[in-house]
Amino acid sequence: MTRPIAMQTRDRASTKFSELAAVVDGEVVEVQGWIAPFSVQAEASYFALVEDPSCCLDCLPKDAARRIEVFAKVPLAITGNRIRLRGALHQLQSDEAGWRFQLRGARLVEAAEGEDGAFNRRQVLKAATLACLAAANLEAFAAPATQVSEAEARQSIEDMATVDVHSHAGGVIGLSRVNDDDPFTPVADPMREGGMAVLCLATVSDSPTHHVTADRRIRPFRAPEPGELYAYGQRSFKRIHELAHVQNLTLIKNAAALVLARSDRPSIIVSAEGGDFLEGKTDRVDEAYDHWALRHLQLVHYRVNALGDIQTEPTVHGGLTDFGAEVIKRCNRLGIVVDVAHGTYDLVKRAAGVTTRPLVLSHTSLSSQPGPRSRLVSAEHAHVVADTGGLVGIWPPAGIFPDMPALAAGMARMVDAIGIDHVGLGSDMRGLVGPSVFSSYRDLPLLAQALLAHGFQVPDVRKILGGNYVRVFAANL
Repeated sequence: MTRPIAMQTRDRASTKFSELAAVVDGEVVEVQGWIAPFSVQAEASYFALVEDPSCCLDCLPKDAARRIEVFAKVPLAITGNRIRLRGALHQLQSDEAGWRFQLRGARLVEAAEGEDGAFNRRQVLKAATLACLAAANLEAFAAPATQVSEAEARQSIEDMATVDVHSHAGGVIGLSRVNDDDPFTPVADPMREGGMAVLCLATVSDSPTHHVTADRRIRPFRAPEPGELYAYGQRSFKRIHELAHVQNLTLIKNAAALVLARSDRPSIIVSAEGGDFLEGKTDRVDEAYDHWALRHLQLVHYRVNALGDIQTEPTVHGGLTDFGAEVIKRCNRLGIVVDVAHGTYDLVKRAAGVTTRPLVLSHTSLSSQPGPRSRLVSAEHAHVVADTGGLVGIWPPAGIFPDMPALAAGMARMVDAIGIDHVGLGSDMRGLVGPSVFSSYRDLPLLAQALLAHGFQVPDVRKILGGNYVRVFAANL
């Protein structure tokens, strides 16, 4: 027999949550709550169900009695609304990950709306964000101090090199686009209109070997043929250069050019997401530097490659490989920014020990307890990058940050953790699987406005939206 057990909620009477402990192990129950996803995705079959809505991934309850580890039959949409699930509830004893309850074979019974309608993440943030952040004692998360107009925000980032430290704008990636030479989408005009001066525009050379799975995860599905990823990487670099030619984007090749870059003459820094095109050959770093003007190299992406391990797959190398260390040294010598995004904590720690230049972790956000296979990072992980003099770019998936004020708050959390000199914007423009709260460079003034309204001063906003990367780039080149 199925017995309904509802989590304590704010908007309707329900059975006390304490009843979960009295359930017979394996009994089928119905449970109400909110999905707390472990990674950035539109749907998930593995997640936590929590008693009260959380404003961010970092707010998973520490009390194991207030959260349930859920294994759903099919992926469920992460909408931000309260739901009711039916499944077999299991009691765990001394679980290494700290779980007390598991709901297995879970199925959606219904969306459980409150009496006044759906209680979504945008509504929750208005009340919950300040409460949870105050509890964490994060002074950077004070309520907005002033009202700031969009015009004032736009003026705050004028006459500077604003930088997106990780982008795929213009339709430069994707198997069909690269192989079939598909038309580009507009990049230069949105940059001019929004005040974005420079993009770190990245190829993705491991695209032929990964795909999006049914649970909306990006995973490798086959090993590449010898020479395949090198050849695909060459086509990808060529496509970036063709975009620059077609849309009159300047290629940044040295520190002086970056300092002088402005949005009225948009520019790009040729970047690569994953060193898979190297195929174990260090001299190809020199080739990419000379022939393609590569100035920003991310070591790993969505397959464990010859350089090291990744966050989203089981470890193979124990972190950074010896080849990966040699590539970092070569980048340091030539003047190429080394990006450790997607790399495991062990990879980042060894990279920090090898490099003589500041590192970048271009696109992520902060979590006190990153879930399994999560792309988020802990404060300790971020600190390793900051301690090299580098920066961490904050990305804008709507599944984490539903609006601009929330994104500004996420940036503030990272600033609180590692300092104002070590945070930037890494939009992953046109590279996210799900929706983005920052989906056009025309919206850059809105982000500046949100940062100013959150309490940042103009010099701080200028550091986050470009100044910090200009410093790191100069230190590398």
